[in-house]
Amino acid sequence: MGHHEGHSHDHGHHHHHSNNKKALLASFVLISTFMVIEVIGGFMTNSLALLSDAGHMLSDAAALGLSYTAIRLGEKKATQSKSFGYKRFEIIAACLNGLTLIVISVFIFIEAIRRFVNPPEVQSLGMLMISIIGLLVNIIAAWILMSGDKEENLNVRSAFLHVIGDMLGSVGAIAAALLIYFFDWGIADPIASMIVAILIVISGYRVVRDSFHILMEGTPERIDMEEVKESLKQLPHVTEVHDLHIWTITSGFFSLSCHVVIGEGGDHDTTLAVAQKLLHDQYGIEHSTLQVEKQDVGCPNPHETCN
Repeated sequence: MGHHEGHSHDHGHHHHHSNNKKALLASFVLISTFMVIEVIGGFMTNSLALLSDAGHMLSDAAALGLSYTAIRLGEKKATQSKSFGYKRFEIIAACLNGLTLIVISVFIFIEAIRRFVNPPEVQSLGMLMISIIGLLVNIIAAWILMSGDKEENLNVRSAFLHVIGDMLGSVGAIAAALLIYFFDWGIADPIASMIVAILIVISGYRVVRDSFHILMEGTPERIDMEEVKESLKQLPHVTEVHDLHIWTITSGFFSLSCHVVIGEGGDHDTTLAVAQKLLHDQYGIEHSTLQVEKQDVGCPNPHETCN
């Protein structure tokens, strides 16, 4: 965390970090363990709903494992060749994770369609027991993740969403098991697994979309470019703001660069200090690079229009 010493909320940031790490690690261990049980149970009871829920849990375990690794890597110091350290790994990991989810759900769909055609025998009691335990495991994992800061951190949030989706998967498996047990409704198994597959696709698509936006240097959703530009223009002696770029390094860590033109009587250092304080306090932008220019000097860059 050495690159922004002196920022007032450093300690809070650190505290969240260790919370996130503990929450992610604990839920990772919990979910990975149960996933293995669910895979074995799925094969033994011949239930696709259990296997698809295990597929969802695998995606969960991957999400949690990746997020944990990402936070650990993100803590590594910046190097000469990677000046922002490894913070971006978190986003790349989230992206790969989302793609994996989409692939898993395609496999579940294919198998479910095969089962619609000829529904196999499913041992509903075993299936019911395992899916109830699965639901409890997910509730515990969600509760653990609530202690992380899911508002700020894309990884903790995506892991939390996964676990919520998982809960629905377990509920589906429980419902299917009951339908098979009481009404011998074999088709409930592939229906439940189809629903889980749709949930997996949706969460996968979301994660891929969000991480892609960050990798494409998109403007953070919480920040309005025009508003930032206007508030910089309101500062004393500032006549023009141009060449403004805002992007995300990793979740919750924003970067900004722009040129600020000051008129008569404007002081370079004062303007710089006031502008950086404004960006930090009002928009939570920790890393801003501002070039302050005197108006009469004009534009250093011939390709730009300075008005």
